[in-house]
Amino acid sequence: MNDSSPEAAASEVVELRGHVLDSGLLGRILDEIMERGADYEMVRFDVGKRHEDVSYLALRVSAGSPDELTSLLERLQSYGANPATDEDVTLETVERDGVLPEGFYSTTNLPTRIRVERRWVDVDHPEMDCAIVFDAEALRARTIPMDDVRRGMRIVCGVGGVKVTPRQKPRVDAGDVTFEFMSSEISSEKPQALLVDKVAQGMREAKASGGRILWVAGPALVHTGSVEPTCALIRAGYMDILFAGNALATHDIEGNFYGTSLGVSLSHGIPTEHGHEHHVRAINRVRRSGSIRAAVDDGTITDGIMYHAVKHGVDYVLAASVRDDGPLPDVIRDAIEAQGEMRKRIPEVGFALMVATLLHSIATGNMLPAHVPLVCVDINPASVTKLVDRGSVQSAGIVTDVGLFLRELASQLAPAELEAIRAGHAA
Repeated sequence: MNDSSPEAAASEVVELRGHVLDSGLLGRILDEIMERGADYEMVRFDVGKRHEDVSYLALRVSAGSPDELTSLLERLQSYGANPATDEDVTLETVERDGVLPEGFYSTTNLPTRIRVERRWVDVDHPEMDCAIVFDAEALRARTIPMDDVRRGMRIVCGVGGVKVTPRQKPRVDAGDVTFEFMSSEISSEKPQALLVDKVAQGMREAKASGGRILWVAGPALVHTGSVEPTCALIRAGYMDILFAGNALATHDIEGNFYGTSLGVSLSHGIPTEHGHEHHVRAINRVRRSGSIRAAVDDGTITDGIMYHAVKHGVDYVLAASVRDDGPLPDVIRDAIEAQGEMRKRIPEVGFALMVATLLHSIATGNMLPAHVPLVCVDINPASVTKLVDRGSVQSAGIVTDVGLFLRELASQLAPAELEAIRAGHAA
């Protein structure tokens, strides 16, 4: 392409290194370019020959205007395709608290570096949909949510001088077939036992490496009769952090007090007389104690997920919603404050399991860096796929009944604890 042509003003060479074909990155990048009405020219493509070899791809992408090109380049960076030029980032100063410069760089959750004065600086705590703030005195860069931005901060703008590393997916051996099931298109037509094996393996590896296991859970854990296996997994040490809302804790405690969830008998599956009152009466009893922990300590709560969470040191964050009754005294009513409390715990996470909660899962997925394995389990395929659609590229989805999945997971990871709970030996 002639650099003096009108098209050249809206073109840029991007490059991508890694397992470009095995990861399916090339197809997704070309689809993204064509869907935006842009064009491309393949400048160079060196394909790795052996399983361990990486490939190199250089594309000249063209768009109808500089603004359209900038938007396209930002999107391509989410796949790890970076501008080929070596230049320093553009830093602009924040003029007003909570307001970013107009052209701020919007982050992905992939490992990111910025070039400042010819030096590459790693960006701490990769998180999507944030900005990058640079501290010149400390020579450090980190992601920052919009609400935390303060006047005088130096913010990265544009895509120049920003490098993103794509997730790598080398060719797998035939023996690692489970990995293929976990990373392929979401479907309910998969061998569920293999998927549970893979999740159990991932949780064991996270614990062995010192990572903490995060659960993001909805009230369906109670509705589907999954309290026993969940408690067994807590007792066995496979839940370190819990993100949930008022509903999970409320209906779990309701189940302990009345044997119901949303007024439906957990043992018989039928509505009970005055059952619609049970959840608000449960909330009221906990409020009388002062907190969930206090209600456990004074003997008001004697079993269930929240009981075992308190007894076994699970660090929980309960975030409010506009639908909440009560709420329970532990629930954080300010959404931004709840976000902040969740964000504080993200750096400790080595594995994330999201079960039967769409909005909480998406919110948490947005905070997690791409290197943290993320498994989403839901009976609704749409709930599982939306995590990937929102940009959580590391998501693996399992479409199945949550109760069946957790019982099988507990039978693998915590068989003794599951048997003890069923025998009525709460700890």
